[in-house]
Amino acid sequence: MARTRYAHVGTGMRSNMYRGAMSDNHKHHAELVAICDKNPARMELYNKHLAESGMPTVPTYAPEQFEQMVVETRPERVIVTSGPDATHSEYICRAMEAGCDVITEKPMTVDAGSCRRILETRARTGRQVQVTFNYRYAPPRSQIKEMILDGAIGDILSVNFTWLLDTRHGADYFRRWHRRRENSGSLLVHKATHHFDLVNWWVDDWPEEVFCHGSLKYYTPATAERLGLSDHADRCLDCPVMDRCPFAMNLAENEWLKKMYLDPEPQDGYQRDKCVFADEIDIWDTMSVTARYQRGALLTYQLHAYSPWEGYHVAFNGTRGRIEHHACENTYISGDGTVPGELEKHNVSITYTPEFAKPQSIEPRTGSGGHGGGDPLLQADIFDPDAPSDRLRRKAFHTDGAYSILVGVAAYTSIDTGQPVTIADLLGGAPIE
Repeated sequence: MARTRYAHVGTGMRSNMYRGAMSDNHKHHAELVAICDKNPARMELYNKHLAESGMPTVPTYAPEQFEQMVVETRPERVIVTSGPDATHSEYICRAMEAGCDVITEKPMTVDAGSCRRILETRARTGRQVQVTFNYRYAPPRSQIKEMILDGAIGDILSVNFTWLLDTRHGADYFRRWHRRRENSGSLLVHKATHHFDLVNWWVDDWPEEVFCHGSLKYYTPATAERLGLSDHADRCLDCPVMDRCPFAMNLAENEWLKKMYLDPEPQDGYQRDKCVFADEIDIWDTMSVTARYQRGALLTYQLHAYSPWEGYHVAFNGTRGRIEHHACENTYISGDGTVPGELEKHNVSITYTPEFAKPQSIEPRTGSGGHGGGDPLLQADIFDPDAPSDRLRRKAFHTDGAYSILVGVAAYTSIDTGQPVTIADLLGGAPIE
């Protein structure tokens, strides 16, 4: 069987899942032919990992050599895991213009203008854009979808969804490039795109209007002063209060972080360990969203980035009952070698309350691996041409990617304006279907 040819753009931490899949379980289906990144040291590390896996190393290209890479190595599909998130749209569109299909990490992009550009380029070129929403694949979240699809609670009238990032994982977004809205679209896009996609997928509908409040009250100079850390430096590596700061991160002491970020730092100047109390942070750590869907369902959503525990609670109210789902996730720092988003099996629950009946505890399905066991299933859906048909429709494409980010874009626009924002206005007539 001929293998599909892949080029990979962006060799940071999120690239590891795809590289690992192509050099292990899916090496018989996927042939990696090139990598592209602005940092030569990071590409060298990527090739080193390939060699250690018994795979051939591949040619490396700088961002300005992207079209040259496509001509010389002839990929059929381009995987986009570049950072910051604001760079995704450029590579997605360049790949489609060059005749390639695209697999992109979430979020597909971070603002309405680049979203419209992706949709217009896709319609003009006829290429495919797949967005890798691994949260859909986690067994308990798929189980919720099955219950809704099978009519357990009838038509969904409202959803209440709260997501908590703990002070280890949550803080990590405030020391990296994510802390600037121009890079990430804020956590309302970078992080919440996962959550908005889940709701869109669970209720099988598209959002129509969004309103949001947001505040930055925790990751601030005032908190540093409260903790006695007002004399902090710009970054952890040379900070005089590192030994007494609960948010300190020593890149030199973690093998994964040192190889991926500290060693390549001279190549592009990117500092992975900026202070979480910096004045330049312009994203929010507390967000509250309300949204109305096209068929009338209402969503209330909250995201907090400084909780003492990591996880979520979601409840669905329908015409025939209610489903509640609660889960704790392991805490981690991106790139520290920990499996990201692994569910704590002893703290996952599903409660089903039929209309006019008592609550019932439903045994949740769980899985191993990243993001609640979703990563291995997602990889199979990406790389295996013989993957079975899926009645849950977990594979996501440009329409799913667009609506998931546009809720976040509408939310931050609402914060800016103090007014509700209509999704159709952000689309501006772009061909989304």
